[in-house]
Amino acid sequence: MAEMFYSEFVEVYEELAATTKKLEKATIIAGFLRKLKEKGDEEWIYLLKGKVVADYDAREMGISEQLAIKAIGKSFGVGNEEIAKKFRKIGDLGDIARELAKKKKQSTLFSKRLSVKKVFDNLRKVMGIEGQGAVDIKMGLVSELLGSASEKEAKYIVRTLLGDLRVGVADGIIRDAIAEAFFPDRKNEVVDKIEEVYGMCNDFAEVFEAAYKGEKALEKVDIVPGRPMNVMLAVKVADIEEAFDACGRPAAIEQKYDGFRMIISKEKNGEIKLFTRRLENVTKQFPDVVGIVKKNIKGESFVLDSEIVGYDKKTGIYRPFEAISQRIKRKYEIDKLVENLPVETNIFDVLYYDGESCMKEKFKNRRKIIEKIVREEKLKIRPAVQIISDNEEEVTNFYENALKIGEEGIMIKNLDADYRSGRRVGYMVKLKPSVKDLDLVIVGAEYGRGKRAGWLTSYIVACKNEGEFLEMGMVSSGLKEKEEEGTSYDEMTKLLKPLIEKVEGNKVDIKPKVVVSVTYQNIQKSPSYSSGYALRFPRITMFRPDRSVNDITTLWEIEGEVKKAERKE
Repeated sequence: MAEMFYSEFVEVYEELAATTKKLEKATIIAGFLRKLKEKGDEEWIYLLKGKVVADYDAREMGISEQLAIKAIGKSFGVGNEEIAKKFRKIGDLGDIARELAKKKKQSTLFSKRLSVKKVFDNLRKVMGIEGQGAVDIKMGLVSELLGSASEKEAKYIVRTLLGDLRVGVADGIIRDAIAEAFFPDRKNEVVDKIEEVYGMCNDFAEVFEAAYKGEKALEKVDIVPGRPMNVMLAVKVADIEEAFDACGRPAAIEQKYDGFRMIISKEKNGEIKLFTRRLENVTKQFPDVVGIVKKNIKGESFVLDSEIVGYDKKTGIYRPFEAISQRIKRKYEIDKLVENLPVETNIFDVLYYDGESCMKEKFKNRRKIIEKIVREEKLKIRPAVQIISDNEEEVTNFYENALKIGEEGIMIKNLDADYRSGRRVGYMVKLKPSVKDLDLVIVGAEYGRGKRAGWLTSYIVACKNEGEFLEMGMVSSGLKEKEEEGTSYDEMTKLLKPLIEKVEGNKVDIKPKVVVSVTYQNIQKSPSYSSGYALRFPRITMFRPDRSVNDITTLWEIEGEVKKAERKE
């Protein structure tokens, strides 16, 4: 096999950065994937997203801007302060590395070309190094690459280290590119299948390899116990009649818990792992859930979809999500949290059981498996509370009772439907009281003044549209000024500061990562924001550490809300 050079990836990065058109980006990547199939390793596809591991792998490079400045300085013989000064002016350490590499190349006659294998392997090693002396070893691995890099290679090596490739490649573009590369005559038909397969494995290398082998190989990709996966998402409905229209009669009606979604996974070796819908491994934070699952669920291996709900240990009354979210965020004093913030595990779906995928099974059959394998223990674990009904009055009573005991509302599910990971499907819907709220991501912020000085207190929030984040306005209210139950300005500032990408006066651009729930009075059309809409009287109700940017409200949903409001007027 001919050697593949990193410069070939860099050419693709440059082409991708030169266009904002998604179809063009997909075509560029499709052509490159055909080349990668012949000359490279499937895992190198991760580099197109500026990564060296699959999306299910939560490991990060562990290279801060300060460490990157030191690595650049060491590689090019330039003082750290000089680089920091340039960074404050330019705002892109990749461009600074490019400039310094260009000067070095002008004074160097010979250098060895960087192979993709060398770059990929060194970056993987950087990610894996921990403990005493880790920083020096990481600096050595990075300097080895930058010392041999061309100016453009240096730019993208540094950007990859910082997780900031800046070429505009979202999952949807890679999905479309795989379809175009290997199924050019049927790409529109195959795109949904590729998305479904990716939702199960969260690994584009696995999808890439299966796709170039053909459609039969795609069909064989399955869930892997022990690995996080994207969950199926529900669509909002306005009333019970609309729910029945979407899901058919009769339908399964379940309580919608005010907790957080958790995938419970048991491998053949008996190890149990717990993952949030953000694909984060939270097994260590919930040893109580692990113990209950071992004790109360039969099966050699399984993958279950569930909701974890907190409750008051004295009264048994369910607590709101914001209270129990501390269990997700904290990685210390676990025993104390287990004691003070107990949780109940509600199992509502099974995706894999004893060596076989259940995803294509009808929901009513999956429910039978749950009832067979889950042994209920009060306030510890149970199958999700459910009725089967085609009667609106009966469902209304169930809904009102769910609200009375502190749940968010109800879920309505088609009895004959399969499970679609990572998708908002019309045959699973949710009904909640008509408080208008959206899950949005913070993309910018402003520092406060007076008693709020030093905190980021005003936040620009955005929805998503096919991988892009579109602004919907600024929200300044809803958080607390003191540490108490709920998220404070101080806590939010600590979350956002490491994600700052650009500073301009008291305003900052934020890497889209922190998801918040925002209530509002209504949505207005507005040319001031990139979405074309603005929220009137927005208020942050809670930080959602359990949700990722993949879960936030889409522009399509915003437009749907606007149309509903117009019809009522």
